[in-house]
Amino acid sequence: MGVYFIATVCFVPGSLLTLGSGFVFGSAVGVGYGVVLASIAVFVGASLGSIAAFLLGRYLMRDCVRRRLVKKYPVIEAIDEALQNNGLKIFLLLRLSPIVPFNAINYIAGVTGISLKDYVIALIGILPGTILYCFIGASAGGLAEAEQGVPQPVTIASIVVGLVLAFIAVFIASRYAKKEFNKIIEQKKNSEAGEGGRNEEDDMMDVEEGLPVDEQSVETGVDMDN
Repeated sequence: MGVYFIATVCFVPGSLLTLGSGFVFGSAVGVGYGVVLASIAVFVGASLGSIAAFLLGRYLMRDCVRRRLVKKYPVIEAIDEALQNNGLKIFLLLRLSPIVPFNAINYIAGVTGISLKDYVIALIGILPGTILYCFIGASAGGLAEAEQGVPQPVTIASIVVGLVLAFIAVFIASRYAKKEFNKIIEQKKNSEAGEGGRNEEDDMMDVEEGLPVDEQSVETGVDMDN
């Protein structure tokens, strides 16, 4: 847990740690309990590390994050305004579909308009990927320490079926999240385009209303004196 906390803050990729956690717990207590215990340990450590990175990005490293990370992922700038109202939904989608890497988005979130509360709740979006990686690691550990009373082919078949189902579930969730996120981006662009069009029309009306009376008569071809 502590190792994952430090890794998250220090930008160390967590995939190998997650697999290793699953392997250790799977070897110790079996695949089933191993996945549960490893997932809890990883989720708690990753969540605490993510919150620490968020606070660092918001209060201590704001300029550095904007200069080095935000410019690298312009999609965040495009949705920054939307994050103030729909921060929970957007970040939940970002967690389910890792468009921006996990460690980077933790710091980037600190310089956006999302509230700490919404950011923390959205961390549940890392659970599907966490469980999948822990399951892979625990499966390897379970195979290494398989009980002699269980035929090896049965054990392998059970693990393979579980992995396939897990991959399918994560793939569907990720695909849905990406689709919904793209809708938000599209709505944002359409909203900005619509506001731009209305502003031009308003400007034209202001210009027309500001014309002197005789100039309006010239423009319209009507003699205002008559």
